[in-house]
Amino acid sequence: MKFELKKEWPSLLFILLPFIYLALIWNELPDIVPSHWNARGEIDGYSSKMQLLMVPFFLPILVYLILFFAPVIDPKKQVDVNSSKFQKLKHLMTMLMSLLAVYIIYSSHKQSLASPSLVFVLVGVLISVLGNYMQTVKPNYFIGIRTPWTLESEEVWRKTHQYASKFWFFGGAIMAIGALLVSPEHGLYLVLGITLVIGLLPVVYSYRMFKKEEK
Repeated sequence: MKFELKKEWPSLLFILLPFIYLALIWNELPDIVPSHWNARGEIDGYSSKMQLLMVPFFLPILVYLILFFAPVIDPKKQVDVNSSKFQKLKHLMTMLMSLLAVYIIYSSHKQSLASPSLVFVLVGVLISVLGNYMQTVKPNYFIGIRTPWTLESEEVWRKTHQYASKFWFFGGAIMAIGALLVSPEHGLYLVLGITLVIGLLPVVYSYRMFKKEEK
């Protein structure tokens, strides 16, 4: 797969953002920083500040690499790397992961989980973005709702993703807005509840469509 800087530069800039921020505050960080918080936003774990270097690698860089190489290693060759929607998805996903990385580093720097609900808002936005993109995804092994029934039938794949697209888009929006209206602890329950619903419904739907197609 050919790397084209004119297509990839937005994602690369987003990837650099947490590294630049971390470099600017590095000397201000203590040797031991918070690394984990509970549902109430209270610190319940610490680690060396060197581990903060891994945050950008496991968030924006990993997501970017998965999306960059998915079209190459997809056996079905159905991920269209040249489509504008796929490029926008890659940039948006990388941007959201980069913002999350900055948020984690900032919280470690300040020794406090600043606005815990912001994480749930980012998760909600991410799910809405995926929902908006979902109905255009062709059958593949990397992106979308990959159940035995959707991978077996292109028609089941199409119907399932059209069905799931609405739930993911509005579910993500409700998640993002709701997280701003409730406490962080209740926000966690909101996120988990909506994620469970929008995760299970398409699976059940794909099974029903497959059985209906068999008749």
